[in-house]
Amino acid sequence: MHHVGYLLTEGFQVMGLATQAVFEYANKVAGHEFYRLHNYSVGGGELASSLGMRVTTAKAAATASIDTWVVCGVGNPLESPASAEECAFLQRAAKKARRIAGICTGGFVLAEAGLLARRRATTHWAFARAMQERFPDIQVEDDRIYIVDGPLWTSAGMTAGLDLALAMVGKDLGEEAARSVARKLVMHQHRAGGQSQHSEMLELAPKTDRIQDALNYARRNLKRALTVEELAEQANLSARQFTRVFTSETGQSPAKAIEGLRLEAARLMIEQSRHPLEVVARETGFRDRRHMREVFLRGFGVAPQSMRREGRA
Repeated sequence: MHHVGYLLTEGFQVMGLATQAVFEYANKVAGHEFYRLHNYSVGGGELASSLGMRVTTAKAAATASIDTWVVCGVGNPLESPASAEECAFLQRAAKKARRIAGICTGGFVLAEAGLLARRRATTHWAFARAMQERFPDIQVEDDRIYIVDGPLWTSAGMTAGLDLALAMVGKDLGEEAARSVARKLVMHQHRAGGQSQHSEMLELAPKTDRIQDALNYARRNLKRALTVEELAEQANLSARQFTRVFTSETGQSPAKAIEGLRLEAARLMIEQSRHPLEVVARETGFRDRRHMREVFLRGFGVAPQSMRREGRA
């Protein structure tokens, strides 16, 4: 049996506890209680989340037989830094546990305890720069869903914790088990750790349904040579009206936005599959491999081959 201990502090974010559902459903997939979950705090007793929900915790003890410690974040780690007691506890616990994870801003607690020194780590994008400035000996990668560096695991904000927990399940029970858990939780996809925290669709953030519908259509049909006229038809607008409204709502021209969606889709295929680059280019709507390389260099500053090598490393 694998024991998972959640270390909570006053004002913890409820989303951190949502990752417990991943382990719950992993037990269902495994057909037995592989994971057993425990909620702890340094002092024990009831704690209130940032939302006001109260959770009963046991007093954390370094002698507890915990295989994985998960440290949940708080809303603003700069205003609520880790206590000396928390840091001391984690330093002791790290000597016995198999791994320790920081969900969202929980990475700051690991950093305060000195556990991330000279390691790679990530956190919520809004606090990544502050982490780097405050802890210059950490290699902060602010555009990653989660990072595993030895026994230290850190995730980006909110839902990225689910991806980190799924990765743990994949490591413990196999990738097929992790995929099964993702399906049961109705997760759109099991995101790899190297994936960006940012989504091109979220960055565009159209204000009306008709532009959103056109973007959804484009994302489903990236393999095709999409024209403004085709997208305008999805929005029930003339091509001229569509271009004006689209640019006003998203801040980008339709052509630029479609290029961004193609880039995002190609990057995900490169990171998560072994398809030849020629296939990636064709499936995501680039003219050929050379055209995809040109757009990658312009958009990411690296070639597709380099991104694939980095992802495998």
